Amino acid sequence: MHAQPKKRAVVENGGDGGIGPGLAAAIANGEDVGPIVRHVFESGKPEALLHHLRNIVKNKESEIEELCKLHYGEFILAVDELKGVLVDADNLKSQLILENSRLQDEGVRLFAKLEELIDLYSVKRNVAEAILALKVCVHVTSLCLSCSCDVSEGRFYPALKTLDIIQKDYLHSIPVKTLRRVISKQLPAIKLHIEKKICGEFNDWLVYIRTTAREIGQLSIRQTATSRQRDEEMRSRQREAEEQSRTGSTAFNEYVYSLDSTEQAEEDVVVDFNLTSVHRAYHIYSCLGIGEKFRDYYHKNRLMQLQLDLQVSTMQPFLESHQPFLAQVAGFFIVEDRVLRSAGGLLTEEQVESTWDTAIAKITVILEDQFTRLDTASHLLLIKDYVSLLGATLKRYGYRVGPLMDILDKSRDKYHELLLTECRKQISDILTDDSYEQMVLKKEYEYNMNVVSFNLQAMDMIPEFPYVASFSSSVPDVCRVIRSFIEDSVSYMLYGGGFIVNSYEVVKKYLDKLLIEVLNNTLLNIIHGGAFGVPQAMQIGSNISVFERACDSFFLWQAGQLCGIPKRIVERPHSGLTAKAVLKASQNVAYNKLLYLVNDKLDSIMGQMSNINWTAEEVSEHANDYMNEVLVYLDSVVSAAQQILPLEALYKVAIGALGHVSDYIMTAFLSDSLKRFNVNAVAGIDNDLKLLESFAEERYQSTGVSEIGKEATFTDCLVEVRQLVNLLLSNQPENFINPVIRVKNYGTLDHKKVSIICDKYKDAPDRLFGSLSNRNTKQSARKKSMDVLKRRLKDMS
Repeated sequence: MHAQPKKRAVVENGGDGGIGPGLAAAIANGEDVGPIVRHVFESGKPEALLHHLRNIVKNKESEIEELCKLHYGEFILAVDELKGVLVDADNLKSQLILENSRLQDEGVRLFAKLEELIDLYSVKRNVAEAILALKVCVHVTSLCLSCSCDVSEGRFYPALKTLDIIQKDYLHSIPVKTLRRVISKQLPAIKLHIEKKICGEFNDWLVYIRTTAREIGQLSIRQTATSRQRDEEMRSRQREAEEQSRTGSTAFNEYVYSLDSTEQAEEDVVVDFNLTSVHRAYHIYSCLGIGEKFRDYYHKNRLMQLQLDLQVSTMQPFLESHQPFLAQVAGFFIVEDRVLRSAGGLLTEEQVESTWDTAIAKITVILEDQFTRLDTASHLLLIKDYVSLLGATLKRYGYRVGPLMDILDKSRDKYHELLLTECRKQISDILTDDSYEQMVLKKEYEYNMNVVSFNLQAMDMIPEFPYVASFSSSVPDVCRVIRSFIEDSVSYMLYGGGFIVNSYEVVKKYLDKLLIEVLNNTLLNIIHGGAFGVPQAMQIGSNISVFERACDSFFLWQAGQLCGIPKRIVERPHSGLTAKAVLKASQNVAYNKLLYLVNDKLDSIMGQMSNINWTAEEVSEHANDYMNEVLVYLDSVVSAAQQILPLEALYKVAIGALGHVSDYIMTAFLSDSLKRFNVNAVAGIDNDLKLLESFAEERYQSTGVSEIGKEATFTDCLVEVRQLVNLLLSNQPENFINPVIRVKNYGTLDHKKVSIICDKYKDAPDRLFGSLSNRNTKQSARKKSMDVLKRRLKDMS
């Protein structure tokens, strides 16, 4: 279409030098000039052809004329031919003009068609460009519509991906400026809308997770408690298995198998909660390129929630609110741990540790304050148990719980002081209200409940009922209090940061404190301040001996069992309770009190010695009345003591009472109120002493005291008064001066006492005018010997 002007220029430029010679040559050679003519008409220059033809004609005419001149005849012929040629030329010209006209008409029509075709091509190109632009706009519009639907339906991630595609791939290539401007303006607005929507969802999650955190914490703590109980059962079975293995039982393998199967059978339920909103929000914020903003927002809001969670309610006691409070904290940090592990960088370990350090510092301050306010051991134990469960729960998630355990360790003394205070009141009430009479058990279940359960039985077989125990009702009641104390003490020591290594020793320390400062001191207060009689004092002494035996047989064994200490370790030498020795000493105090009461009663009976006629004229055939009463009383005391007191205590009481009687008789001889006595009175005392010695010898054998291997027998405590009576009844009392005889027969007598007593001794009884009638009577050999003894004793003084 655009090449034609170039061809035309070639023709125009070469018309004179190209068409003319060529045409002339063709005509000269007789060649067909049709192509040249056609070319000229195609080029649109027929006038040039005619001009060249005319020039050729002229040239030819000139040549003809010359030829004619040369060849006239021939010229004439040639002219004729020329005329024919002219005619032919005119015809050809007419034809050429006609053809040219027709060609011109066709050319104009074709040129119009060409112009129309060019316009159509332009329209086509514009339509194609419009279609392409429309396709882009339609695609962008469809993406906008899809984004709008995703946003309205909450599919923010696909919406953001669509926005990203629009912004990166289409925004700069949108052909419509208005559409491009509108979309450019709306992109930030849509992103801001998505940010607000996802932030709203996250805020809803914050509300949800705060209300759910308590349930999460409670469930996790319950799982820890269940696991703890399962571990306790396993340890208990393990201890039984160890005991079975020590005894060689074949059941050991069965125990081990049951332990393994139990361990494998139990599975913890996974604590589940919804973190979708957190993950989604963080992902959307990251896609928006503001992930750091969300991290700060999350951390800030969670810290605010933690601050609210760490506020202790003032509307109810901490005892009632501590479980929800601690469960809320546990739930909070369980959620944080899950977010740390699953949210892909939303939290860092440093942030979680810092938050935990803040929380645990606040919790420890709260616990310290609340522990100081508590005045009941059970309340403190309840809170401690839940705190330890909190620590064990969070420890499974990798949190440091050492400060929590330190608080529990610091409150250990406070707890035991409260426990001791409660036990002091209970034991004091029990011992004060006790009638101190032997306990009568009528049924086997009573025996098991009050005797066997505390390992107080004297024999393995079941006795006949009714069974009269050697202790009073306060003993099993006090044992129950002590057992409860041991259980509570072990409960506090258990899981106070794990089961501490020296828990058994610590429990022993507090058990010693209970037995010494509470039980022993209460018993001593009752002994020293109580107004009771010999039976009650005897029963108190018996009770103390039972407590002393129970130190090893029950109290220490109970503590070792609860602490998981093997029995062989508990039974090792020098591993017992200090309280045992203290109670042993208190037994002596009780026995001294008993002996004091017995002696006091004996004093009232022995007071009847004032009725003795110390200058009797005849020797009485029977013992004095006071001695009969003494023997009856001593028999009742020894019989009662034989039933409930250990042989050691029985020995001590009997020795003390008999020694007191002996001392009383000695004191009677030394008393200033006794001015003189005679041999008949001494003979009466001798009769009394024989009855007492017979009683002492018989009781020494019948009570079994002889089997404990004591060096002194019951009669040995009467030796002094016996030697005195023997001396006074001796025919040669002056032998007392002989060192050999004195050591052999009178070794317990003090010469000063003997001197005082001998000064009161008168050999002859008083009779009316007896001194006058017998003044000239020869002094008897006994009197002489006595006088010699008196003189010698005075010389010794």
